[in-house]
Amino acid sequence: MSFNLLKGKRGIIFGALDENSIAWKTAERVHEEGGTFVLTNAPVAMRLGQIKDLAEKTGSEIIPADATSEEDLENLVAKSMEILGGKIDFVLHAIGMSINVRKGRHYTDEKYDFTTKGWDVSALSFHKILQSLYKADAMSEWGSIVALTYMAAQRTFPDYNDMADNKAYLESVARSFGYFFGKEKKVRVNTISQSPTPTTAGQGVKGFDGFISYADKMSPLGNATALECADYTVTLFSDLTKKVTMQNLFHDGGFSNTGVSQEVIEQFS
Repeated sequence: MSFNLLKGKRGIIFGALDENSIAWKTAERVHEEGGTFVLTNAPVAMRLGQIKDLAEKTGSEIIPADATSEEDLENLVAKSMEILGGKIDFVLHAIGMSINVRKGRHYTDEKYDFTTKGWDVSALSFHKILQSLYKADAMSEWGSIVALTYMAAQRTFPDYNDMADNKAYLESVARSFGYFFGKEKKVRVNTISQSPTPTTAGQGVKGFDGFISYADKMSPLGNATALECADYTVTLFSDLTKKVTMQNLFHDGGFSNTGVSQEVIEQFS
């Protein structure tokens, strides 16, 4: 069902890889709600995914950009405004990557070159995107910028590895940059802390299947799906949340506030 929540709004969506990704579902929902946008991803990710199918489905243009490159981001911002015909109303940062996880290196045995690259892609890229938008005065008043995160930024999940540190940094950037973007430009900056979700990236984490089952049993409402996260993101892009900023918003079926569930107690009794 569409409510035209984003009619006339323009945006940039980072990180759509395939139909399992939250960015992909968000793009579909934004399109249904009347928003127009540019899709972007790193060239290597674009070769692996099906972003062209999404662009065709939503009538969107694709601008390849490495989110760690200031030059690429400046070009992306300028071209997006040119293509969309004005300032940007919403941005989704849905980018994350850990080479340490990919290579099976334990948190106590990180290769720091891998760590630095993962931090740049997963976390510092958010600051670079915000700074590029800020310096270009590219955001409309009451615009909304959202990044996806995970509760490993606050609590320990052994196999989440250095991505936990990246997410903690990402959330801090949202608060710190959110202050200046709000004060000076009337732009909102928030993070959504999503349930474990079977995306291509998520499934790369060791023990993911067991953990997603555990989280589902722990959450009073069950795990939030990628589509449900897309719906929540749409509300944050809309004018219905104009005074929500600098927040880390848990979208996890209640997992974050549950000490233990009856199902988990019964499993161990």
